Amino acid sequence: MTKPKVIFFGNGPLATAVFGGLKDKIELIFWAKKKEDLGEVEKIVGSSEQKIYAVLASYGVIIPERVLNLFEPEGIINIHPSYLPDLRGPSPIETAILRGDIEFGVSVMKLALKMDAGPIYYQTKYEFNKFVQKAEIYDTLGKIGGEWVGENLLNLPEPILQDEAEATYSKMLDTSMAKLKPEEQTAEEMFDQVRAFAGFPKTRYEFFGKDCIVLSAHVANEVDKLSIRGKDGLYLVVDEVQPAGRKPMNSKSFINGYGCKEKA
Repeated sequence: MTKPKVIFFGNGPLATAVFGGLKDKIELIFWAKKKEDLGEVEKIVGSSEQKIYAVLASYGVIIPERVLNLFEPEGIINIHPSYLPDLRGPSPIETAILRGDIEFGVSVMKLALKMDAGPIYYQTKYEFNKFVQKAEIYDTLGKIGGEWVGENLLNLPEPILQDEAEATYSKMLDTSMAKLKPEEQTAEEMFDQVRAFAGFPKTRYEFFGKDCIVLSAHVANEVDKLSIRGKDGLYLVVDEVQPAGRKPMNSKSFINGYGCKEKA
């Protein structure tokens, strides 16, 4: 069977994972990664005598209606890592981690002008344990979505409208969120923040007067090594940190270096 010709829109870990699940089922015509690529997309579709499909994952660019219309009736197929209409917006995976979820979703929808509000072709849920890293969640959900699109692109079902009354939203992440606040957070909430903010915006805390990125940690009921007491009385035990301007190090090395200086 002839593979469908596809223009792919996307950037970042989700796009990489989606394309990994999709690539063997399609013929890639063009990969749009920035706003300036939209002109090339219009040129390709306008000059082609064959049907071209479009798949999008984490593109980060508002696509104008004239480009959306190029791919009717299927539209641009968008893979979004949440069980819509829950967690529309730019940080669904991070927001789900922050609220303590272990069940995550992925939705395949028709891209609309309103953010993440298009009708849904397919969606499913996937359960992770509390200790899985964010990168694995991105990779797993992206591949699930990409594989489904690859297998169904030539025979898409009728999409189902979302229930607007059930919509919830995630926010854009920024560095102002990075600092741990143990007076306001439980140890588990701090642990979830470390997981959610891995890569960006990163979780920060000051130890021995030194601003640090907290790279990995776990929760314990007593003080152990480099610890932060949460409002629940439990502890976030830091396993690996990166002091500002320095390379990552384990907590023992950090204490031996900076803790000794503090005592001196």
